Amino acid sequence: MAIVIFTDLDGTLLNEKYSFSEAKPALKLIKRKKIPLVICTSKTRAEIEKYRKLLKNKEPFISENGGAIFIPKRYFDFKFRYDREDKNYYIVEFGTSYSKLKDFIERLRKKVTLISFDELSAKEISRDSGLTLKMAKLAKKREYDIPIKIIARDEKYKKKLITEIRSEAKKAGLSFIEGTKYSHITGKNDKGKAVKFLLRLYKKKYKNEKLKSIAIGDSENDFDMLKAVDKGFLVKKPDMTYASRKYKKALGIGPKGWKEIVLKELERV
Repeated sequence: MAIVIFTDLDGTLLNEKYSFSEAKPALKLIKRKKIPLVICTSKTRAEIEKYRKLLKNKEPFISENGGAIFIPKRYFDFKFRYDREDKNYYIVEFGTSYSKLKDFIERLRKKVTLISFDELSAKEISRDSGLTLKMAKLAKKREYDIPIKIIARDEKYKKKLITEIRSEAKKAGLSFIEGTKYSHITGKNDKGKAVKFLLRLYKKKYKNEKLKSIAIGDSENDFDMLKAVDKGFLVKKPDMTYASRKYKKALGIGPKGWKEIVLKELERV
């Protein structure tokens, strides 16, 4: 049996300090069994490439909530559809242009008080998010997604604003996704569409074997990814809650839960 694992980063494989050290035993097992680990996150291409180096990961990856898939050249030994290429990757795009997203946010400001990444400096993002200054600079390199923070006097009013933003985004042909640290304005792309595209390629790659797909996330913006695979899991949040009652759950928070899921799922493989 062939297995492929899709994973979110923030709050899932990474803890609140952006470390994956608690997941290392499971990461080692994945390496030993040569199981593809596909990063699927709201982070930018630049940020993901940094973590891929730290993880020694050479698999395809999905950036900015399904905005695009980056497939290393010579990874698949057959032809497939892609939208553009650069020196290192074939790139499959699902996202809306950054300029269109920015125009929508500027219109939204007339109704909602918010802060978006494009108006923050790397130093401000670092201070607000806990990212290092270097990683904050990489986080600003958006292509298909703009993170925002909604400013509201209380949680009840914030929920009302979120409902309004969802409605406005839908009218504009866009999406609003509530995340762990930031919410996101995106196009009609989502993690699930990108995961389904990649799974078709993996099924062709492993055509002589049964393919089992697993996905692990922690928040609302992971739901489409979890629905797209055979087995979708949620890890526990730091406040001891889960983003939904619907999916299978880990007992551990973030990377501890991530390790728990992977070790359990791979013990019989």
